[in-house]
Amino acid sequence: QVQLVESGGGLVQAGGSLRLSCAVSGTIFSINTMVMGWYRQVPGKQRELVAVIIGGGRTNYADSVKGRFTISRDNAKRTVYLQMDSLKPEDTGVYYCNEARGVWGQGTQVTVSS
Repeated sequence: QVQLVESGGGLVQAGGSLRLSCAVSGTIFSINTMVMGWYRQVPGKQRELVAVIIGGGRTNYADSVKGRFTISRDNAKRTVYLQMDSLKPEDTGVYYCNEARGVWGQGTQVTVSS
């Protein structure tokens, strides 16, 4: 059983940066073999994929965050990160960590003020 716990959200002004962390625990061999993603949800809208990192280290991003967000992982710390730079008010939402087999964290709120 895998558990995910997000942290690092908060309130930031437009143009600022935040780094989200997703701590992975449970019976796993290595997070380097896992498909891990960050999703964002705003009220009234479906949860959308923001960034994903797959077993070979390849990454993919939503068009809206390309060039501003970076997903990475540290297997020794069993943690997946989302570095968010040049934040915009439209980046506001609850950010969830996801493991591809359907495991979700509890979410962390990100609010970007204009």
